[in-house]
Amino acid sequence: MMNRLQKLLALVLTAVMICAAVPALAMTEDEYAAAAKIETTLADDYTGKTVILHSNDVHGAIAGYAYIVGLKKVFEDKGAEVILADVGDFSQGTPYVSTTKGETAIAMMIIAGYDVAALGNHEFDYGYAQLMNTINEATDPELENKTQFLCADIILRETGESMLDGHTILTTEGGLKLGFFGIDTPETATKVNPGLITEISFVFGDDLYAYAQAEIDALKEEGADLVIGLTHLGVDVESEANGYRSVDLYAHTTGADLLLDGHSHTVMTAGENGEPIQSAGTKFNYVGVVVIDNETKAIEDNFLMPAKTGAYEMVKDTETATWAQLFIDTVDEEYSAVFATSEVLLTGDRAPGNRTQETNLGDLITDAMVWSVVKEGGLSQEEKNVVGITNGGGIRAPINEGDISMLNINTVLPFGNTVAVVYVTGAELLEALEASTYCTPDPIGGYPQTSGITWTLDTTKAFDQGENYPDSTYYAPASIQRVTIEAVNGEPFDPEATYAVVTNNFCAAGGDTYYVFNRAYSEGAGFDTGIPLDEAVMAYVADVLNGNITAEAYGEPRGSETQIAAAE
Repeated sequence: MMNRLQKLLALVLTAVMICAAVPALAMTEDEYAAAAKIETTLADDYTGKTVILHSNDVHGAIAGYAYIVGLKKVFEDKGAEVILADVGDFSQGTPYVSTTKGETAIAMMIIAGYDVAALGNHEFDYGYAQLMNTINEATDPELENKTQFLCADIILRETGESMLDGHTILTTEGGLKLGFFGIDTPETATKVNPGLITEISFVFGDDLYAYAQAEIDALKEEGADLVIGLTHLGVDVESEANGYRSVDLYAHTTGADLLLDGHSHTVMTAGENGEPIQSAGTKFNYVGVVVIDNETKAIEDNFLMPAKTGAYEMVKDTETATWAQLFIDTVDEEYSAVFATSEVLLTGDRAPGNRTQETNLGDLITDAMVWSVVKEGGLSQEEKNVVGITNGGGIRAPINEGDISMLNINTVLPFGNTVAVVYVTGAELLEALEASTYCTPDPIGGYPQTSGITWTLDTTKAFDQGENYPDSTYYAPASIQRVTIEAVNGEPFDPEATYAVVTNNFCAAGGDTYYVFNRAYSEGAGFDTGIPLDEAVMAYVADVLNGNITAEAYGEPRGSETQIAAAE
C-alpha cells in the first residue's frame, strides 16, 4: 500500500511524463553562454574528487532544487562523485510547502536525490507527530531515492534517546568515508509552538557541546575519513548569550573538519575568526560547494556559487524543475484569486523591520487579530482592556503594493497559527514586553508587534537578566528596566488590572519569549478561538478595510511604540 508521500509523487507522475514529452524551448547561443558561465569558472576535471553540494534554509523555495541538481550534473560530467546535503528549515516558508505541512519539501528532496539532511527548527512547525510521519514515509523501502535525516540533540521524553540517528557515514565509490552528524538549535524549544512538541525535549547549555562531541568521537571510531557537521545553529547575535552559535560549537569541540551551517541565513565560507564553517544564505541564493580529494582525504576547497547574479542564471535540471513547477501550479491555482489591493508596501523585512521595531504590517496584523475576537464577543474584559500582540518573527514576507491574493497572505503567515486569547495582569503584560525586547536594537523573533498599547522602549538601558524561563533559551527579567506602558487604548495603564491579550497560539503556548503567556494560558486564563490567523487578516482587509489597504490607514507605522536609542 502506498504511503501519503508516495501518493503525492504519484499524483503528478502522469503530468511530469506529459511535460517531459513537450520539447523544451531552445536557448540562443548568447543565452547558453550566459547560463554556462559558472561552469567555465570550475576546473576542467574533477576525477578522483568528491564534491558535497549543500543548501540550508530553503524555506519553501522549491524551484531552487533544480539549481542544485543542475550543478550536481555539471560536476558529475567533470568526473566528480557528488553528495547532496541540507542543513534544515526546508519545510516552511511558502504555501508550496506549508499547504502540505512540509511533505512537498521532502518530496522535492527525494526527487533531487539528497543523501543526508539535518533538521531545522521550522521542521517542527506542524508538530513532532506530523514531522515523524513524513520522515518515516520518506524512508520507505519502496522509494528509490532516500534522504537520511539526522538529529543528535533532540530527545524523546519517553525513552531518553535521540529522536533520530545522530550521525551516519557515507562511503563513496572512491572509497572515501564521509561522516556527517546533525545538530538542531536548542532555540527550537521556543521557536515552535510548545504544545505541538510535547513528545520531545532539548539539550541546553554546555550539554549541546557534549552531544556534538559524542557524535564526532563516534564517527572517528567508526572510521570516518572526514567529519562534517550539519549544524542548524547560525551566528545570530540573539544566539550568542547562550553559546548556541555554530562558532561556539566549533570552539567547544574537537575533531570536526567542517561545519555546514544554517538558521541565521548567513552567507559565509568561514567564521569570523577563520573557523571552517560554511553557510549558503537562504532560498538557494547560493549553493555551497566542498571539494574533497579522494586520495589525500582532505578538503581542497570550499566556496559558494550564486544561483542568479546579474544576467547570469545557473543551469537548471529540467526534470527537477518540471516537478517543482507542477507543485507550484497546483497551489497557485487554488490560492491566486485576488481579493483585495494595497496602496502601500507593508514591510516584511526582518531587520530593520518586524524583529526590531513597529511596522505597518505588524499594525495591520494585530489590528486584524483584535477585530476578529472582539466582533465575536465572549471576552471577559471590556474592549478598552483588549490588546493585540504577535511575534515579529512570525511575519515572513511583505505585502506589496497592488493586488493581494490568499497566496500573498499565506506567504506572510505560513505557520497555520490560530488566534488565541490570554488573560494577564498589567504587570505580566509589562514582563512580556520587557522579555521580548531584551536584545533590541539587535533583532529577535519574539519582538512584539502590538495593537492598543502605547509603550516606550529605552534601548540605552541594560536588560536585567533573571533566571531562565523553564525549558527555554530565554530569560525572565529580574526587574523592568527598559519598557514602560503609557496607555492601553487611550486609558492609563494599570499594572494590577486584567488585560485580554489577543495573540497567536504559538505565543499563547509560550513560544519565543512569551513564557509569561503560557503561565497564564496553561492555568486556564485564556482560550484558542480556532480562527486561522491568515483568515483573520483576510477577513479584516475585506470587511473592515473594504478590500483596500490605504496609505491613510497603514502607509506608515501608527506610532504605538517609541524607541529611545543610544546617540551615534
